[in-house]
Amino acid sequence: MRSHALISATMLVTLGFGWNISVHAETSSQQLARAAVSGNVSESARAIAMLRSQGQEGIKIFLDTYGDKLQQRQSQALDAICQQRDCYASRLYWYTDLQQAKAAAKATGKPILSLRLLGRLDEDLSCANSRFFRTALYPNAEVSQVLRDRFILHWQSVRPVPKVTIDFGDGRKMQSTITGNSIHYILDSEGRPIDALPGLYGPGTFLKELSKAERAVKDYTKLGWQEREDFLTKWHSDRLAEIQANWVADLSKLGISSPPELVKIPNPTDKPPTAQQAAPIAMSKMVVENPLLTAITNAVRNNREALTKATGDEENWTKIAQLHAVTARLDSNSKALMQQKNSNLQPPVIEKFENYMALDTVRNEYQLHSQIHEWFIRGIGTNNIETLNERVYAQLFLTPSSDPWLGLLPQDAYTAIENDGISK
Repeated sequence: MRSHALISATMLVTLGFGWNISVHAETSSQQLARAAVSGNVSESARAIAMLRSQGQEGIKIFLDTYGDKLQQRQSQALDAICQQRDCYASRLYWYTDLQQAKAAAKATGKPILSLRLLGRLDEDLSCANSRFFRTALYPNAEVSQVLRDRFILHWQSVRPVPKVTIDFGDGRKMQSTITGNSIHYILDSEGRPIDALPGLYGPGTFLKELSKAERAVKDYTKLGWQEREDFLTKWHSDRLAEIQANWVADLSKLGISSPPELVKIPNPTDKPPTAQQAAPIAMSKMVVENPLLTAITNAVRNNREALTKATGDEENWTKIAQLHAVTARLDSNSKALMQQKNSNLQPPVIEKFENYMALDTVRNEYQLHSQIHEWFIRGIGTNNIETLNERVYAQLFLTPSSDPWLGLLPQDAYTAIENDGISK
């Protein structure tokens, strides 16, 4: 690297004394960016680590050096700096160590957006939803700007993603992933979960929900320790009531059926605390609920069951999704990335994906997010991200950590394949 800088400076000197050598000689930052794509593996690794230590600024240095048109080796180096596949499209810096993310959050006053996924965000074959995040959400110009400016980003792999290879027997093979889901958690600087967005959301709804959670983090951190849990309980109760009201409004707009008359969710702050409310949670993790929480839980479940029944089948869910189609529109940046990854992609395929994303958005918001709000209202295991994540993957995504086969191993079916095709 020294010889390269010396040659650059020497060439400029021979042009005449009027040239300013410092303007034309490569800066140390540019040299670092070029070292990141060096054919020398150890040199490249050191340069990437140094750029990564500078956070978002390291990404800027790299892109200022190479511009928007990256060759394969440059793109791979950028992904390593960002710790995200296709980083050239999103330009987002991700922490992979939660303690470092918390330190950054404390230093900046920003909340943490923590992604949990199957596989790795910096690999092409992570679980399907995380791949859609990299295509539909993170490259979106508005989403990318909000994430860059207002959040500390972190991801963590829950477990490796199952992969399947189809061998056609004539030399052709197709590889993809099977099963798996992802979730975004919004955390305060201590790593305390404030909210969670399960699965795929359209960019519009994703931004709206992020803004609500960001505001909640700010309000939460202003309170004393004794007030914080009451605030979260009330906040999630209000969000849940909002979801149910929106669901009823959608059913009314479409005339799908007579919307059910919902049971009013009791206000968690309506009654003063009782001795029963103050009773500690048993060590066996069996929850001792007070009458108020029992009433809230029953109302929530009854309403969700009534709304799900009123909504009916897939066709009606699709109709509801179309009411919110505008929030699932891809912007030009996301479409450009899709075209980059598949040059034969046709507009009908993109439109079909947008419709799929709109459907996922309403289902995840109305069914899964409402369940998460209920857990926060009850205050069961929601103050720790690892505990909450275990519950999410076990009860919402139906892929508990206790099942090493993720539901893919047949228990009651004969396959006629030796050892059911399992190799260890």
